[in-house]
Amino acid sequence: MSEVAGDKVGVVLSTKAAPGVLHQLTGVIARHQGDIRSVSIIEDLPTDTRIYFELDLPGTVDALLTDLRALDVVRTVTLVQSLQKIAGKRIIIMGGGAQVGQVALGAISEADRHNIRGEHISVDTIPLVGEQALAAAVRACRRLPRVRALVLAGSLMGGDIELAVREVRAEGLLVISLNMAGSVPEASDLVVTDPVQAGVMAVMAVADTAKFTVDRLNRRVF
Repeated sequence: MSEVAGDKVGVVLSTKAAPGVLHQLTGVIARHQGDIRSVSIIEDLPTDTRIYFELDLPGTVDALLTDLRALDVVRTVTLVQSLQKIAGKRIIIMGGGAQVGQVALGAISEADRHNIRGEHISVDTIPLVGEQALAAAVRACRRLPRVRALVLAGSLMGGDIELAVREVRAEGLLVISLNMAGSVPEASDLVVTDPVQAGVMAVMAVADTAKFTVDRLNRRVF
């Protein structure tokens, strides 16, 4: 696989499991002016570790790979397509199982329509109940890569979930809520009664191939 300068690239490294490995790897990347967009430890064993980096790289990737392979802690280096190219934007749907399924039906169908036109939108579902569990999951969405929108599908959500929704919205995450009891709808960007429509609107809101902008809506309850 070859990548031209300026591309977003993915690099998977197999390394020794030892203190300071990440420091050495990021030092090499910094010397090549690489901008780390995401990093994840794929596998962490007692003697070996697999690490994935997604980078914006102004120079050629071959020089970076050569210097990474020269490190004593590195066993193998593999250039891969970035997850942004493969999986693209992510939509997370969480809440009660049946309602999550209905939202997913609309989201997956709409994502397929945009993906055949060049988009890369994936849909993740998290059937989950309980105030504290849901609040923690909402906050965790900001730690997941490529998440653009969250849909909350349930019958009753409020309390700490509402606070979590306001926190992630302040950090730029789009939150769509089903029209349910509790204070979460008041804290969300959009409130949609029909779960299938909620899934469709979530995809339309993040797709570059859709002419739909949440900020231009005259009302936010549907």
